[in-house]
Amino acid sequence: MKKIKALVLGLALFSAMVFGGPTYALDVSDIIGVIGGGFLVETIAGPLNDFINTITLNKGVASEDMTKVVPIVSAGQGTRIGAAQVSGPKSAVDRTKAVARIDAVFKDRFRIEILIPIDSLNPLERFRRVQGVGISAVIDYKL
Repeated sequence: MKKIKALVLGLALFSAMVFGGPTYALDVSDIIGVIGGGFLVETIAGPLNDFINTITLNKGVASEDMTKVVPIVSAGQGTRIGAAQVSGPKSAVDRTKAVARIDAVFKDRFRIEILIPIDSLNPLERFRRVQGVGISAVIDYKL
């Protein structure tokens, strides 16, 4: 069902751009990247989560809370493919669908990445912060 929603959203954005809808700072490769990135994260989330948990266990800093890997959805400069491991109480982690990433600059010198666990895969539609959940790892995919 998630894949169908992502495909419908991608096709809607694509048709709006092609058929004279509002102009967006996206191109076809951005849409393919977002859809493909979400699919990639969903496909390897379990093994990534296990890998991170094994490393932290071996280093003696394992989480006592539940963990899972979710996609990072960026709001700001450019389209990126990424994922984050979140941890916290099971009920809160179960509600977490993604991590919203907001880029900001403070006093022209500090680059700030704000990471917020959210309950939706589409932060443009609506979302709420999931309280009690933290980000325990950030995963980047080299393109």
